[in-house]
Amino acid sequence: MAQITVHETELSLSNPTLVEGLPGVGLVGKITADHLIETFEMTHYATCHCKGLPEVAIYHENDPEITGAVRLYADPEHELLVLQSDVPVSPNAAEEFAGCLTGWIRDQDALPIYLSGRSTDPDDERATYGVATGEAGEILSAHDIAPPDERGAISGPTGALLYEAHRQDLDALGLIVEASARFPDPAAATSLIETAIAPITGLTVETDSLLDRAEEIRATRQQLAQRMQQAQEESSKAEPVGMYQ
Repeated sequence: MAQITVHETELSLSNPTLVEGLPGVGLVGKITADHLIETFEMTHYATCHCKGLPEVAIYHENDPEITGAVRLYADPEHELLVLQSDVPVSPNAAEEFAGCLTGWIRDQDALPIYLSGRSTDPDDERATYGVATGEAGEILSAHDIAPPDERGAISGPTGALLYEAHRQDLDALGLIVEASARFPDPAAATSLIETAIAPITGLTVETDSLLDRAEEIRATRQQLAQRMQQAQEESSKAEPVGMYQ
């Protein structure tokens, strides 16, 4: 049965912002989500049991408790929700997952921010672009976040989530950052936070540790990155499609 199970029913949220952190190009969503959860010491708020998600049990360091693979964390003080996933979401499950999660987001009256990496061979600069559904384009304009500079497509579960928001006329933001296609990219996640997520949410997010721990983060995320490369169709990514494709 498709559902989101809330564990911390006493937590109260009002018009929160939801940041999605599914694995994708450069693992930018995963790295960003993990960093936000750690920085704000967020509470494990809910678990996704949407049809098609991997049925795996996740264990955590120094903790005997088992959790699901796709979880939601909450910080009521900052009106923040973060979606964290320890596994790729199969393209076969993307449509079902998008419908399941989008319905819940609408019920929470939340503004979702969906994250995607655009494969590049980045130097020190990683450009960030924004797309929107509903009336959320005004938010991008207010924060001088430019639209993409070429025609393209966002695939994988993140693309499905954005398309479902479009279908339901739900306000949603999609942030696209240039990122390494071969390695976990903490620098891209840092750029995403500093140039878009922090301004949009009004949060002050420390990012120095992301760069200071870049090698550690790459090493700990490398196994997941390799799994993503082996099954690229499961990855959320933004890519150019060309004028006539």
